[in-house]
Amino acid sequence: MARLTFLKALKELLGVFHTDCGDESLQIFVGSEGDNLPLMEMGTCRLEAFHQWDCVLVADLQTQENQWQRQKQQQFLEKLESKGFHFKMIKDQKKVFFGIRADSGIFDLYRTLLMKPEDPGPRSKLNNMNSIPATTRIRIVSFVVNSKMKPGDTFEDLVKHGVFETMFPLHEGEKDLKKKWARWRNMFRKQPIDDIRNYFGEKVALYFAWLGWYTYMLVPAAVVGLIIFLSGFALFDSSQISKEICQAEDIFMCPLGDNSRRYQRLSELCTFAKLTHLFDNDGTVLFAIFMALWATVFLEIWKRQRARVVLHWDLYGWDEEEEEMALELINYPDCKLRTHHHSYLSSTIILILSLLMICFMIGMAHVLVVYRVLAAALFSSLLEQQVTTVVVVTGAVVHYVIIVIMTKVNKYVALKLCNFEDPRTFSERESKFTVKFFILQFFAHFSSLIYIAFILGRINGHPGKSTRLAGLWKLEECHLSGCMMDLFIQMAIIMGLKQTLSNCVEYLRPLLVHKWRLMRAYKHGHESKDPELEEWQRNYRMNPVNTFSLFDEFMEMMIQYGFTTIFVAAFPLAPLLALFSNLVEIRLDAIKMVRLQRRLVPRKAKDIGTWLQVLETIGVLAVIANGMVIAFTSEFIPRVVYKYRYGPCGQNRNFTEDCLKGYVNHSLSVFYTKDLQDHSRMEGQENVTVCRYRDYRNDQGYNFSEQFWFILAIRLAFVILFEHVALCIKLIAAWFVPDVPQSVKNKVLEEKYRILREKMCFNSRSTDV
Repeated sequence: MARLTFLKALKELLGVFHTDCGDESLQIFVGSEGDNLPLMEMGTCRLEAFHQWDCVLVADLQTQENQWQRQKQQQFLEKLESKGFHFKMIKDQKKVFFGIRADSGIFDLYRTLLMKPEDPGPRSKLNNMNSIPATTRIRIVSFVVNSKMKPGDTFEDLVKHGVFETMFPLHEGEKDLKKKWARWRNMFRKQPIDDIRNYFGEKVALYFAWLGWYTYMLVPAAVVGLIIFLSGFALFDSSQISKEICQAEDIFMCPLGDNSRRYQRLSELCTFAKLTHLFDNDGTVLFAIFMALWATVFLEIWKRQRARVVLHWDLYGWDEEEEEMALELINYPDCKLRTHHHSYLSSTIILILSLLMICFMIGMAHVLVVYRVLAAALFSSLLEQQVTTVVVVTGAVVHYVIIVIMTKVNKYVALKLCNFEDPRTFSERESKFTVKFFILQFFAHFSSLIYIAFILGRINGHPGKSTRLAGLWKLEECHLSGCMMDLFIQMAIIMGLKQTLSNCVEYLRPLLVHKWRLMRAYKHGHESKDPELEEWQRNYRMNPVNTFSLFDEFMEMMIQYGFTTIFVAAFPLAPLLALFSNLVEIRLDAIKMVRLQRRLVPRKAKDIGTWLQVLETIGVLAVIANGMVIAFTSEFIPRVVYKYRYGPCGQNRNFTEDCLKGYVNHSLSVFYTKDLQDHSRMEGQENVTVCRYRDYRNDQGYNFSEQFWFILAIRLAFVILFEHVALCIKLIAAWFVPDVPQSVKNKVLEEKYRILREKMCFNSRSTDV
């Protein structure tokens, strides 16, 4: 009785949607207990009034001559036809095109299962079945076409066997987006997020909404970073440290490489000392704390923006898991529910394989170390004066090349690990893949920077007793002006290449490929006089897209966000570079998606998914990394310690001159040249009895001095203090700015109240009757 009541109610509800075909377009079957009851049977009496094709399948013309391939095509199309699809076949000189259109009954069932309106309008449009959004049609059709028809017979399998070549939805109605959005001249105009959503779906629209908000929030960060950087120019010539370095004519630095044949005067580093002060000054600490606060405020306000957008799209209560189950039922009414599962054995294997891959990434960083050591030995005989700078620059370029190569390797490995884990749904698969791929990419991009920031120059020993690679080559030293210069150059080159070269390749490659495909088609005379075939050919000649098309854009932005926040203390211009890059990136992606690429299959979403957790993780890592950069890489802590303990102000509170007077001499250790093995081969060696090097060691025995251990203790204390203060500021900011605006909460509350009142009134009327 309960089943009959449910089916009767369902039939009454669906009857609203099938007024033009009567009862023949939808049949509800009622059987005995235990029977398999199909949800519905698609009729073909009612076709769409318009001739819109939801997607197009393409096959090579030669498949029509191969009996096996032709039979497979026919079986696949017949299976689609049995599900309520209609198709039309058109041939040209080389290809066969199959236009696919779904019967409206499929979308009726979709609405019925979810009991939610699909169009962008208010809930009052539920009964208006003539306004099925194109994004909904494409999404459902794509899901059914790509689902398993029977074991081993997915569309992907047919593509591998050459039965079909590809499938794509058509670009239709994109002229408005081309005019308002996909133009370079519209770089500073507001994005039409609602129009993007109506054409590409919510997933793409949320990506551009997030990217637009990220770009907007970069403005204050870029301004503050630029002020910090330019403030160094105000002290360019007046800095006490720079003055002492520029005037140190009688101080000789110990040679860095084995092939050095002269003792370099400290005064020769005058220019580098002034440049280092541009980003290694007291404002660096304040900027690092500001960026920690900025990252938190950015994410919290984005959550508020997302809540407003999702409510506007009527997706606040939408459930992705329910959506995927509904699509499974539409494709196959008797499908079995895939439950959640967890295997400790699989998790252990994946963890071990992931750790091995991370170790491989760290090994690639060691390859870079080996290159820098060998390059230093090679260039030292050619460019004795600027060998360190040349090694740093070329090392950064090599690191960028390694990143490009390892990105492809990491994607392949992450995909294989994800397949081994066998996620339950596509969304779960995407989430797991995101986590694995990002972790591998993080180590590929940042392992070299971690080495430069915290390892370079710290395990080298001292002049006369240097640590050597394989007992032959001396390990690389930091630049004589400090390791911050090395980190700054590395960051500047990698970010510069990624923001310029990568963007150029990202735009020029699809543009040139698209032009080449058009020229090739024009040369062979493949133009058709049939307007429908001509439109299908136009879409086919665009650049293909895949599952990773939007994913790659997100990953690119996550890595950029990491560069903008994690080592920003060493490179305060990172937000400014990111701002300029994003202004270009938004229009570049828009032009690619609308003008150069085939239409993406729309995806429904109400947030950016796992990427939000990635952003929050980067924010925490940024606090830790910047605290350690300030403590261990920059000269901030040694300057403060000298100022208040060892310097003239620490010894005499009435000292009226600069408190950093004498800091340079204090920060350089003494080494007697007689203990240097190659002293006799050095130029002017008879006039140099001692040379200096950057460290805190005793004159006798060259052991670490008392100042070294005291400064190390202060460094560790600063890291702990900085991280706790920055994390507290982040937590307070997250508490102070609610994730969801009160206006959104009130609208949701009012909607729930309205629905309950309507149910109450309906129940009262039913009782009265």
